[in-house]
Amino acid sequence: MGQSLVKNCIHIVFSTKHRQPLIYSPFEEQLHAYLGGICKNLECFPIIVGGYTDHVHILCMLSKKMALMKLLETLKSNSSKWMKTKDKSLENFSWQNGYAAFSVNPDEKEKVFRYILNQKEHHKKITFQDEFLDILKSQDLEYDERFVWD
Repeated sequence: MGQSLVKNCIHIVFSTKHRQPLIYSPFEEQLHAYLGGICKNLECFPIIVGGYTDHVHILCMLSKKMALMKLLETLKSNSSKWMKTKDKSLENFSWQNGYAAFSVNPDEKEKVFRYILNQKEHHKKITFQDEFLDILKSQDLEYDERFVWD
């Protein structure tokens, strides 16, 4: 085959350190746009970026030139530094150490898109911790809860 053909749709989730509710308006919309811009600059084209006060969800197409770990390192380090410049109340902003990332079947892309779009409504009923554990279980991912939270 003369060319490399890749189509990897990825759902990424990570939270603020200790799940502190530091993502609020007007910085929430700006942060989501900033994260989307990082993805775009790395050719990991964003489909949607959303979340709630203590975490973000990113649905993007992973570039064939980008390792997932490098994408997450760049997203988290650049956006953390950027958030610290936005307001005095955010000078200690940081992300948790870990993350979760899942491949998304093309048939499920719209479902994940709507899920991310409706995060504010969703979190009127469920905490991030419960949401995250539900996602891990739905993905049949083994984990040790002692190491899920920092």
